[in-house]
Amino acid sequence: MRHNMEVAICGIKFKNPVIAASGTFGFGSEHAGYIDLNRIGGIAVKGLTLEPKKGNQPPRIAETPSGMLNSVGLQNPGVDYFIEHQLPRLKGYDTRIIVNINGNTEEEYCMMAEKLQGKPVDMLELNISCPNVKQGGMAFGTDPDTVYNVTKSVRAHAGQPVLVKLTPNVTDIREIAIAVEEGGGDGISLINTVLGMAVDAKSRKPILANVVGGLSGPAIKPIALRMVWEVSKVVGIPIVGMGGIATGEDAVEFLLAGAAAVGVGTANLISPTACIDIVNQIEEYMRINGVEDINELTGGLIV
Repeated sequence: MRHNMEVAICGIKFKNPVIAASGTFGFGSEHAGYIDLNRIGGIAVKGLTLEPKKGNQPPRIAETPSGMLNSVGLQNPGVDYFIEHQLPRLKGYDTRIIVNINGNTEEEYCMMAEKLQGKPVDMLELNISCPNVKQGGMAFGTDPDTVYNVTKSVRAHAGQPVLVKLTPNVTDIREIAIAVEEGGGDGISLINTVLGMAVDAKSRKPILANVVGGLSGPAIKPIALRMVWEVSKVVGIPIVGMGGIATGEDAVEFLLAGAAAVGVGTANLISPTACIDIVNQIEEYMRINGVEDINELTGGLIV
């Protein structure tokens, strides 16, 4: 039996639903010595900003039970450097390229979207967990009106479909997701990291220099699954589910909860072959359970 692994997100075909999530896979080439990048569905590159950024002071990584905290602070070489030096390498691979963009203002997001127009990039991923400097530092993604406005503005300046990556640090994720759809967003990436902190009891100090950071890894999977399921009930645009996926079975759970594809993040830091392992494990699940088409699984949760 032939098993169809192909999925379509925002009209773009992916050979399989496994995407290397932004922030744990660099710009792809860092993993090329470990896995065949042509075998994964897509790569969401490390988050980019308009100008180069050094990120936060160390220590900025802390291990936690079943997960990790990070306050890297979007260290990156800037969008122009990416276009000139990283993108030419990436476009040589037979995989979809998703560029994660971050801004301090609505205008910065739009400028980045314009720079990426006409480039060999398949999608933009709008990270709206960033602080909006014009609104006193509150993250874009926590207010429905702000989410609607920034999504609508970027959509007007983008040449590619726009995925909007949502923060889970809100009261009701559904109203944020509805704002994305109403603002013209083509899809949703869900979830970003959960705000947390770690303390060293001996020194009585926070472990992270930034005090707080984003929690990721298996510890957040139940939260992510719940949010993907909730959002899938209220929007008609596709969801890329992420948050603690470490196995093929984890990925299948997200598809059943309503995701059209999945992002693999922290697992890449544990094993550089994680994405390929998960592709193989999904194929094995399909074989054992008689699933001919991966798309049969999306939204297939029996409640």
